[in-house]
Amino acid sequence: MREFIVEADGGSRGNPGPAGYGAVVGDAATGETLVEAAEYIGVATNNVAEYRGLLAGLRAAHELDPEARVHVRMDSKLVVEQMTGRWKIKHPAMKPLAAQAARVFPPERVTYEWIPRAQNKHADRLANEAMDAGKRGEAWSAATSRAALDTPPARPEPAGPPGDAAAGAARARAALASASGGPTAAEVAGAGSGGVRTEADARAAGAGAASGAAGTGAAAEGAGAAEAAGAKADADVRAARAVATPSAGWAPADLGPPATFVLLRHGETPLTPQKRFSGSGGSDPSLSGVGREQAEKAGEFLARRGTVQAVVASPLARTRETAGIVAARLGLDVTVEEGLRETDFGAWEGLTFGEVRERHPDDLNAWLSSPDAEPTGGGESFAATAARVAATRDRLTAEYRGRTVLLVTHVTPIKTFIRLALGAPPEALFRMELSAASLSAVAYYADGNASVRLFNDTSHLR
Repeated sequence: MREFIVEADGGSRGNPGPAGYGAVVGDAATGETLVEAAEYIGVATNNVAEYRGLLAGLRAAHELDPEARVHVRMDSKLVVEQMTGRWKIKHPAMKPLAAQAARVFPPERVTYEWIPRAQNKHADRLANEAMDAGKRGEAWSAATSRAALDTPPARPEPAGPPGDAAAGAARARAALASASGGPTAAEVAGAGSGGVRTEADARAAGAGAASGAAGTGAAAEGAGAAEAAGAKADADVRAARAVATPSAGWAPADLGPPATFVLLRHGETPLTPQKRFSGSGGSDPSLSGVGREQAEKAGEFLARRGTVQAVVASPLARTRETAGIVAARLGLDVTVEEGLRETDFGAWEGLTFGEVRERHPDDLNAWLSSPDAEPTGGGESFAATAARVAATRDRLTAEYRGRTVLLVTHVTPIKTFIRLALGAPPEALFRMELSAASLSAVAYYADGNASVRLFNDTSHLR
């Protein structure tokens, strides 16, 4: 049975920030590098980028030989310990990536080893090249890579039917191009290589690169790589400490400044006291007189605390009105964020729970039983809402790193922010009650940890 060595790495300049990964597949028997890959993946954390590199490397190895054994070597203690099952995976963005990686090969044919960063230079170099290329607005390619200069010459391919090696490399390129689950950076930029090369490609690129001096460009790249490596090392240590903590109890706080979201539910509308479904697909009611008074008092409360530095609101009328009243008290402008809108409740909009049970009992039972079920008439499922809120969370976390921002939104998005931060199951949404104009807060750290503070008694309004 053939055995491959997969070395993978990922990094982020800002954590979260511009991120990329590198992956290398080698032959364990000969030491030959078979496939390399690198890709700029946009804004992400170090750990997400590392998981993306792992997934790309495993998929490339599988395309070369799906019956092979694989030994993974990474300098991320976090990824190695989580993939071996010794540490719990807490971050919601890493869970699906880890699950995908675990399915590429049968678990009994994959082993993991932590190695020092100095022994993972090849994959680390590729990851930094991908980030440098992304900064320039380009896709990583063999022509711009310097990693080939550090790659030993290829040994002859093991004996086999003609064309096997070329076909395997082609399959690996295709697998790596789709490793992100969508278009690669190369595809977006119009490049045909998909950001992957074989060893022969690398040698050709190395020969071309060797004809010129490294100069100031190489020096700048080295400085950028060193800076990213230092930041990545610090974040990796923090993340390792956090996940090593038993799941019962509090994890140590990340030492970096979090992005803190103060979550404010809008004030009352005429539908609120009647407990009617009021989502993004209904009549879009404005605040009632009571709701405007609640918004005024919330603004006074937040002004006394003096910590909010920005205000972001859902696009619906009741949230924009609440945000406008509060922002005026704080002396801030309001930014509208589409991802903060309420769930669309379809044909249930404007109805009470009892009315929905009477008119659509089967649909209601399905909705209460599964987060994938949609309200009658093509509303939005809670699973879809969660995906939207998680994407919004990641985007705002990157934008407001180290700052406190007021998010003026609705019941379901706020419950979802809290559920995801706590790692609670979807059914937890039905176990929370959220009063009008209530406040909660979630602080997000670079390593994926979060801390939650619940107010919700609206005592600040009295």
